[in-house]
Amino acid sequence: MAQTLSSRRHSVLLAHSATPATLSPAPCASCWPNRGRSGVMKSAPRRNKLDHYAIITFPLTTEPAMKKIGHSNILVFIVDVQTNKHQIKQAVKKLYDIDMAKVNTLNQA
Repeated sequence: MAQTLSSRRHSVLLAHSATPATLSPAPCASCWPNRGRSGVMKSAPRRNKLDHYAIITFPLTTEPAMKKIGHSNILVFIVDVQTNKHQIKQAVKKLYDIDMAKVNTLNQA
């Protein structure tokens, strides 16, 4: 009687444990061929799609933009929508060899 009570208590403890015992057989190694690899294998490193030439699309040469260039020394560029101010500043510095004081952006759809 005492042994059945202890075995019953042991089965109750196993039933309420945090990690239940699995009854399914162990999976075969061919089910998950990529398991155990540290990273995904790639044939070539990923290319940066937003290089300096893709960031700056073209300089804007409308009448108000040309007036800003002449009067207040402001250059106007059309840039990619996904870029931020740091990327715009680096691209202008590399392409045009200009040191910029600040970057103002305007999102237009």
